[in-house]
Amino acid sequence: MGTAILFGTIAVTFTVGMGASLGQVMKARAHDAADVVVPAPLPDFGPQGAGPEKQPEADPAAVAAAIEAAAGTGKYYSAATVRATVSGLTGTIDVNAFTGDASWGGYTMVSGRWIDKPGEAVVPTPFLAATGTRIGDTVTLNGLAEPVMVRIVGEVLDPRNDGMQVFTDASTLTAAHPDLTETSHHIAVTSGTDVSAYVDTLNKDLAPLGVTARAGGLDAGSDMVVTLNALSAILTLMLVAVAALGVLNGVLLDTRERVREIGVHKALGMTPRQAIVMVLTSVVVTGLVAGTLGVPLGVAVHGWVIPAMGDSVGIRLPGSVIAVYHGTELFPLALGGLLIATLGALLPAGWAARARTATALRTE
Repeated sequence: MGTAILFGTIAVTFTVGMGASLGQVMKARAHDAADVVVPAPLPDFGPQGAGPEKQPEADPAAVAAAIEAAAGTGKYYSAATVRATVSGLTGTIDVNAFTGDASWGGYTMVSGRWIDKPGEAVVPTPFLAATGTRIGDTVTLNGLAEPVMVRIVGEVLDPRNDGMQVFTDASTLTAAHPDLTETSHHIAVTSGTDVSAYVDTLNKDLAPLGVTARAGGLDAGSDMVVTLNALSAILTLMLVAVAALGVLNGVLLDTRERVREIGVHKALGMTPRQAIVMVLTSVVVTGLVAGTLGVPLGVAVHGWVIPAMGDSVGIRLPGSVIAVYHGTELFPLALGGLLIATLGALLPAGWAARARTATALRTE
């Protein structure tokens, strides 16, 4: 019985941590902490059957000026993506070029630091592994108007495009790719600003430029996070049920072995409610001890399995993805052992309460 409770507590603790870690990875993948986003304009495909017609390109500087002039704008940056090649890699990579400070935009650093001047770049772990480079090395971006050399100053968590990406400052590409017009803008509003009202006001200024702002942020398009949380909850309930079944088996056997003793107690005046309490209290200590031991073991299993999962797909996970447990969460998880014990003992307790005294006394 104690083993079943211990297993259940370890499994639940690990599952809760895994769900939280996957949620952190999904947020890092979205890497958009902005309150408002102005997406890059899309091509106009025209009537059905007609070919795509390129819309007039919005001037990023004009869009940035409208954003800066809008009441409620806190901080903002713009981002554009171009394709390039790197020696030693087949195919192309994404080069993400930023105008302004994008360090607040939800990019999770694994090691090193974020870019703070032209000529610097941060890259995901798979890029480092594929090119055999490390922080401090220099790589050359080819396939543009001219080669561009960038120095790697940090490692970022971003699994998109299999990690084949480079993040740098837009001015790094000025000579090699000066027309970064397909640009998105990411805005953080000032404290107390109503996002909906801000978007409506900003769109009036952006309408002549051919772009539209929308509310954005980490919660926008979070269907995958919701799905992961739901799956984690279902898995947790399944593990609790399995552990409770193990407790049920142990308590049921113990209760049947003590049936004559229960009959004696009932003959002396024990009520059905007292019989239930007697059976439930018999598992309380075991549940508390197993729960207390299971939580640190579950945390240890999580700290070993999650990095191994990342390594298996070539991604090194930062501490923020691993250290997902908080003190306020560990205490309820420790009480989970008591919950599992109680759930498993409910049916035997009910059986003991319903057992007839005469039948119990005749049982050997």
